[in-house]
Amino acid sequence: MNTATASITLGRQGYFAQRDWQDWAFALLVLASGLFAFWHYRGSMNGYEEVILACSMPSLVLLGWFWKPLRLLSVLVGATSILAIQLYLGKTDDFGADLAAAEQVFLLKYLLSSQSAILWMSLLFFMSTLFYWGGFFKGEGQDSAAEAIGSRLAWGAVFMALVGTMVRWFESHQIAADIGHIPVSNLYEVFVMFAWLTALMYLYYEQRFKTRALGAYVMLIISASVAFLLWYTVARGAHEIQPLVPALQSWWMKIHVPANFVGYGTFAMAAMVALAYLLKTASQRALLVGLIGIPAALILMILAVRFGASGLSAETVSGLDGWARKMGGVLIFFALCVALRTRLTARLPALTLLDDLMYKAIALGFAFFTIATILGAFWAAEAWGGYWSWDPKETWALIVWLNYAAWLHMRLMKGLRGQVASWWALVGLLVTTFAFLGVNMFLSGLHSYGEL
Repeated sequence: MNTATASITLGRQGYFAQRDWQDWAFALLVLASGLFAFWHYRGSMNGYEEVILACSMPSLVLLGWFWKPLRLLSVLVGATSILAIQLYLGKTDDFGADLAAAEQVFLLKYLLSSQSAILWMSLLFFMSTLFYWGGFFKGEGQDSAAEAIGSRLAWGAVFMALVGTMVRWFESHQIAADIGHIPVSNLYEVFVMFAWLTALMYLYYEQRFKTRALGAYVMLIISASVAFLLWYTVARGAHEIQPLVPALQSWWMKIHVPANFVGYGTFAMAAMVALAYLLKTASQRALLVGLIGIPAALILMILAVRFGASGLSAETVSGLDGWARKMGGVLIFFALCVALRTRLTARLPALTLLDDLMYKAIALGFAFFTIATILGAFWAAEAWGGYWSWDPKETWALIVWLNYAAWLHMRLMKGLRGQVASWWALVGLLVTTFAFLGVNMFLSGLHSYGEL
């Protein structure tokens, strides 16, 4: 029996036959936009970038077919980014924009320049978090009005983040020909990416599982990253666009870094789901030991190093103080969670759904983190002449990979479920956070591009 006969026999249409006119219109729009970009900017691309552009077109089409909200988001981001670029260009050509227009043109100054858009992203994420929690504490139904507003605000934040990213990419090319680069090269830029990627993945699962009750948890980790982003901007002037160091002037960066942050985002989301699971099921003693005792012990360890070790540099002391304050905030947050656990768990979905979401998030993140690690090895071979050098960042990336590989192995082979899996996922976020930020703060190496 051939494929066509089997399709008729089973009463199912083929994948492409299921597409409606809106699907094909979106595909044609993406194709036309990609061809325009190829024709208009080919002179600024190398062969690798042309391949990336060619691959991105069908990828975006398939993503838009898979999840329809992405189609409207893509169109709006594209149209708004073009508007911002035209406001910059005025009557000049594509590479002669006056960046001073960001302070002179109303829409750019208050809305569409990269820094303005990212500040709007920050505000919208904070507002989204408040509305999610507001709906949570009102004790309304699963689809409370406050949570619905929180979800829309999260979409708005993702939109502004993507517009800010696209415009920042354009702005970097206007400074000088050798400065322009995709904005994923430093802590400021990757924290923006972490925020919108994590939010977008959560919004997908929110729609798929038809519950907004977890938004209050997931948006907390996003708001924490945004708070760090704002602090980093004020403390270090990180929003200023800087030239790439030689090792980062590679096309590998364009695919390695985003793949990495899909992993970071899903691991963070899984940890927040795990926290919800534990608040709903763990004993009071276990919560006191795990959620309060462990952060308190870490604070004591940091303080012991801070005051017990001699010869520490002023920068190291400042870093230790910063981590002590951060862990103090974590301790206060967990203490509030334990104190309010009855209220915080009253409207959570079923435990099986929480467990399934945690598994799917880790599985997706692990797949992308694996790809990112392989790509990073190829990049290292090009930049430093070897696939692996046991650099601190590489070592801790391996620890993160082994941690989640073991989690998935125990899940698939031994049926790991429930509280053990949740505690493990929560500790995994701590390991991942150190691999991402702690290495930059306490360890030096070839990957020290985003110092704190």
